[in-house]
Amino acid sequence: MDALLWTIIGFLSGSIPYSLWIGRLAAKRDIRQFGDHNPGAANVLHAAGWGWAILALLLDGFKGAIPIWIAWFYLKIDGWEILPIALAPVAGHAFSPLLRWRGGKAVAVTFGTWAGLTLGAGPTVLGLLMGLFNAVVRTSGWAVMFSMVGFGAYIYRVYAPVHPEFMAVWLGNLLILAWKHREDLRRAPGLKNPLARIKP
Repeated sequence: MDALLWTIIGFLSGSIPYSLWIGRLAAKRDIRQFGDHNPGAANVLHAAGWGWAILALLLDGFKGAIPIWIAWFYLKIDGWEILPIALAPVAGHAFSPLLRWRGGKAVAVTFGTWAGLTLGAGPTVLGLLMGLFNAVVRTSGWAVMFSMVGFGAYIYRVYAPVHPEFMAVWLGNLLILAWKHREDLRRAPGLKNPLARIKP
């Protein structure tokens, strides 16, 4: 019952569209009119600037981290029961009932998920991988996928020997991200030219 309750709580927490609300509060605009039309922190940046975008990013991360952290570290819900709880905020964000099941791309809440399970270790590794692949891969969806594959290798090596269920969390997380980035994944990834911005 605890696992079911916290799965529901995690899904509802993940479904809260903080970025959309912040855009309306700060810029009096629907952020889905900008960029990739996604209700996420990247379009808060386009609509309202860096300060509000960082706030949106943090809220989207914490809405995943907090329910998972409570279930995992405080209530000690472990084993395979943690699987639906850990995936619930990502699913809630990606398929928010508050947005007619059309949520965001779930990158920020993915960081929150792994913060809830691993504290700072997972988000740090994932962040470094995201930075690397976004610097060299032209298509953002492919950068996310490559980062998640590298992150899966890290989870397998460090956490899976003790918590094999973490690999199932990673796989479910990867599949949701792949679905939300499916338009990008239809295109070739391509590589960025590091010299392109250097003027002769």
